[in-house]
Amino acid sequence: MPLSAQELIRRFALLPHPEGGYYKETYRSKESIGKNALPDRFTGDRNFSTAIYFLLEEGNFSALHRIQSDECWHFYAGDTLLVHLIRPNGEWETIKLGNNIENGDLFQYVVPAGCWFASEPAPGSAFCFVGCTVAPGFDFADFEMAEAEKLVSDFPAHRSMIERLCR
Repeated sequence: MPLSAQELIRRFALLPHPEGGYYKETYRSKESIGKNALPDRFTGDRNFSTAIYFLLEEGNFSALHRIQSDECWHFYAGDTLLVHLIRPNGEWETIKLGNNIENGDLFQYVVPAGCWFASEPAPGSAFCFVGCTVAPGFDFADFEMAEAEKLVSDFPAHRSMIERLCR
């Protein structure tokens, strides 16, 4: 029997994510890095690393946001996921995460710290089940949800995508 989004949500006890989709934290290192050893953009100590499962279904998206750490995305199951980035220089890039490597999909991709990014199932994708590993570890103090007006002001060339991928 093929996997379904609902089966994955049930089996892994995934919860609604504030950006959209479902998630479950699967790892948080027990050790941490002191604030004094981190770049100034961090406001306190951080775990070495964290990891989550993340699932998006057709018709849903993870809204534009940014964090202060690099985030490595890993493809697990389902269909192709589009990861959209706005780099600090304003360049828009879309990465295809999935297992259709003949079509340019990647199994992993690292979103650099400080980039705005969003994700959504590619057209025709029923669901996408991925993982995200963050180092230094994820902390909501480092999370910023995009405000469409402000982002459009900073990157007017990307107005339609920004407006579509903000909540």
